[in-house]
Amino acid sequence: MEREKELVQQFWNMASCGESLYLHGSTEKEAFLAQEKSRYKLEPYILTFADFKKYKDKKVLEIGVGLGADHQKFAEAGAELFGIDLTERAINNTAKRLSIFDLYSNLKTGDAENLDYPDSSFDLVYSWGVIHHSPNTDKAIEEIYRITKEGGEAKIMIYHTYSLVGYMLWLRYGLARLRPFTSLKQIYSKYLESPGTKAYTVNEAKGMFSSFSDVEINCVLTHGDLLESEAGQRHQGSLLRIVKYFFPRKLVKKLLPGHGLFMLIKATK
Repeated sequence: MEREKELVQQFWNMASCGESLYLHGSTEKEAFLAQEKSRYKLEPYILTFADFKKYKDKKVLEIGVGLGADHQKFAEAGAELFGIDLTERAINNTAKRLSIFDLYSNLKTGDAENLDYPDSSFDLVYSWGVIHHSPNTDKAIEEIYRITKEGGEAKIMIYHTYSLVGYMLWLRYGLARLRPFTSLKQIYSKYLESPGTKAYTVNEAKGMFSSFSDVEINCVLTHGDLLESEAGQRHQGSLLRIVKYFFPRKLVKKLLPGHGLFMLIKATK
């Protein structure tokens, strides 16, 4: 598993999620502001899910800070803030971002499977789209449970198996290559972001978070499922452009509302 973790680290150390799309403003501050605006336009449900203002004066850990947009929101809300990431690149980007906006967090590189914090340390452990990249996601969840205070919360987004993103990748890399028996597990591992990326069913997620006293799960359609943006798309070409133009978004939203890539999990200890 250490080799698998090294591959994940190498992948994200080349560029934090979204970095190549957004960090191109005329100044660093303008670039970070542009990324923030784009992030919450594409993924507005983050604002409701994270509920940043709720955590004023609360002790919060974010696992996987990335470019630091959500981390900035927690800092602005007045949380006692901590953040880790597997890559130095993400930590450096986030530290630079907070410095520009005169904000502070306890940032360091770290491994979600081996969190360097005492038991029952945090009111909230937050992670958006990160631990499904970890070779041992179950271990990461055990660690999240361990460091969450009694009555505290974990708010975690992981990928959902039965998503339109998964179906479309299967059509391209499974069926179109005459490999119809390629599983969605294989598809996510090979063709969605870093090597070994995983996705889970709702029942699997319930099992992984079963130590928590209360778990709420909601799967949401994303800009990736609806082909509404370029963000996160490794897969380009004329066919994709045609599909995007004719994609029946209204019908999909009506008939397949639960087939989104993002699984939002709120778990109370």
